[in-house]
Amino acid sequence: MAKARLAAEARCLQDIPNIGPSIAGDLRAIGISEPQQLLGQDPYDLYRRSNILAGVRQDPCLIDCFISAVRFMEGAPPHPWWHYTPERKRRLG
Repeated sequence: MAKARLAAEARCLQDIPNIGPSIAGDLRAIGISEPQQLLGQDPYDLYRRSNILAGVRQDPCLIDCFISAVRFMEGAPPHPWWHYTPERKRRLG
């Protein structure tokens, strides 16, 4: 499945770079079912909500995926999820 190159091309969550079936499911579980719903979201809050729902602390790389998805939908170019790992590590210490 080809990924969207621009946010306007994303028709479903899995069109977004770095979002596959599992992470799309994580997003749907916390109420995000359409790509446009990511606009203005806080990726760290999405992660917090996902952890609460899962009942465990999930891999922090999930934050990187959420950052990449939110940023892409807000107009950033597509980057691999690990592009955002240093940002997450700076923010969370």
